[in-house]
Amino acid sequence: MFSIIVGFPRIEDAICIKGLLTRGGYNVVGACSSGAQIISLANELDSGIVVCGYRFSDMHYSELNNFLPKGFEMLLVASPEKLVYCRDNGIVCLPMPIKAMDLYNTLQMMTYQYRRRRKSEDAKPRPRSPEEKAVIDKAKVVLMERNNMTEEEAHRYLQKASMDSGTNMVEMAEIVLRLMY
Repeated sequence: MFSIIVGFPRIEDAICIKGLLTRGGYNVVGACSSGAQIISLANELDSGIVVCGYRFSDMHYSELNNFLPKGFEMLLVASPEKLVYCRDNGIVCLPMPIKAMDLYNTLQMMTYQYRRRRKSEDAKPRPRSPEEKAVIDKAKVVLMERNNMTEEEAHRYLQKASMDSGTNMVEMAEIVLRLMY
């Protein structure tokens, strides 16, 4: 489950941002006023976004980011003067004063990127069966004999043809065998 944790040094600010996000349809699991509270809450969850301020009483935003568990990203909300020092560290930043639509759009972008990254990590190709490997190998042999290709050239040809036609490599190998055999 993808969750949002809000943390600002003043608990009133955290509660206000939490309410804004909840009204916007986001799943906010907590409002915190210290880095330790954020880390404790994050350790109970799988993944999410931490929307936070620049400095807490117990740590700086960069320390907090280092302590967050894998699967969490940070959205730093701070004054433009402080955001100058926050570039090139993989943290998404929003300047104060914050506008509701800017916050919603930024969170939407972050959740979209997270889901896309997660989907690509989960999408591992299944291994080919021995029968499928045999069909591909047979098509490569035919291409090598008839078109005077190397094994690598025949393999690349099958790959490119399958990508161009929107079919998988086994289907393309079967097409080659039907056409050339």
